[in-house]
Amino acid sequence: MRINVKLVLDIDPHAAWRAVHSPAAFSELYGPLFTMSSMQGDLPTTWEPGSDVPVRLSLAGSVPLGAQLIHVSDRYTEDARGNVRILRDSGVPLTGPLATLRVWDHQMAIAPAPEDVSKTLWRERLVIAGPTAPLLWPALWSIWQWRTARLKALAPTWAHDLPVSDEAPDGTVQP
Repeated sequence: MRINVKLVLDIDPHAAWRAVHSPAAFSELYGPLFTMSSMQGDLPTTWEPGSDVPVRLSLAGSVPLGAQLIHVSDRYTEDARGNVRILRDSGVPLTGPLATLRVWDHQMAIAPAPEDVSKTLWRERLVIAGPTAPLLWPALWSIWQWRTARLKALAPTWAHDLPVSDEAPDGTVQP
């Protein structure tokens, strides 16, 4: 079973790529409804390709939902519009209701938006399988709709590059 998302975000693709590797950005994305904490001390600063990070998930920080192993890999490809960067979480649910799934494959593809390369075309796919997938799919689909709304709202705040200015520090304009 699949959940697909496709939208244009008001953030440049480089900043989106940094954010997709940031546990802090994704904690902000899921919060305050869901919280994520590391089972090995602090969350890493970035999701590094090849890393395995076990995390605990909870509802509003108080109702345990289970644990998940996050396994990140990166892939680079091209389409008709140019470069596409893909982060894949192929980790597995370890405990809780999601642990009844045999497959958890979450991919997020980032590329320049077709109409405006300063924005990001965000494509996302979650594939789940297992005996309880038909029961869990409606809840996950609802969470993904809420998550998409949060993504649209928060993405512009993830850009931390300062705007380029033609003005020198002394106030003169550079040619």
